[in-house]
Amino acid sequence: MVTRKALIVGINLYKLPAGPNLKGCVNDAQNVAYTLNALGIVPARPKTMKIITDANATKANIMDGLAWLIKGAKMGDVLVYYHSGHGTQYADIDGDEIDHKDEAICPHDIVTAGAIRDDDLRKVFSKLTAGANLEVIVDTCHSGTVTRNFSPDGTANPGTTRSRYMNPPLDFGFFMDATPTIPTRKLLAREPGEKVIALADINHVLWAACQDNQTSEEGLFEGKNQGAFTFCFCKLVRAHYSTGITRAQLDGLVGQCVKKKLKMNQTPQLEGTKDTMNEKVFT
Repeated sequence: MVTRKALIVGINLYKLPAGPNLKGCVNDAQNVAYTLNALGIVPARPKTMKIITDANATKANIMDGLAWLIKGAKMGDVLVYYHSGHGTQYADIDGDEIDHKDEAICPHDIVTAGAIRDDDLRKVFSKLTAGANLEVIVDTCHSGTVTRNFSPDGTANPGTTRSRYMNPPLDFGFFMDATPTIPTRKLLAREPGEKVIALADINHVLWAACQDNQTSEEGLFEGKNQGAFTFCFCKLVRAHYSTGITRAQLDGLVGQCVKKKLKMNQTPQLEGTKDTMNEKVFT
């Protein structure tokens, strides 16, 4: 019997002296939870779906949630980790990043507990049973300090969108800024707005809201504050999941929605093996 589980995280409010808080991340989490349940991908039951938001989304709780997600996983199981909130970059301390930067997501208590780095996630995912299907969906900024703002109809309107980027603390940010930037990966462009990376040694699929040198935006879409990527992703999954759409096909549609329909200055990015690109999403 296939086990279906999801960990869904949305953080608007951060434990900081003065912001920077967000507005659309909890709505994103609700949208993803609704979409997974409505399509029968993951049932909305406490034993199969954990939703963590705002003050509950501490580093410890997120890491515990990830351990719960992959615990007992077996071949063919369907697992989903979704995260909406601030992202940041830290200086790479173990030399495994050619741009000298670790991408990181920001828990509610980042100031006291620190960020969750890509190295931390890799350590957790390395314990995943071979053959289990893990979809990681991240709607955060991977880097960048400057963003362009647009209104939902695509016309310039400064202030209508917010960047989901958080500057790292000085003790980390200084060392990162002192290191020259080098382009990280050669991307394989398929369609305008679509970026796909095929990796031989990855044991999960990563849906990123933007490239690691871009910011991810949130704004008012269809009357609700939400992330541009998550808005497009959920809407298109609901529209096309029953048709058997592949990950590569869905990625192309999401990229065009974000860049052409919403006119955001970010390019969604899909990472996985060549085989997973041509498989039905969430399988």
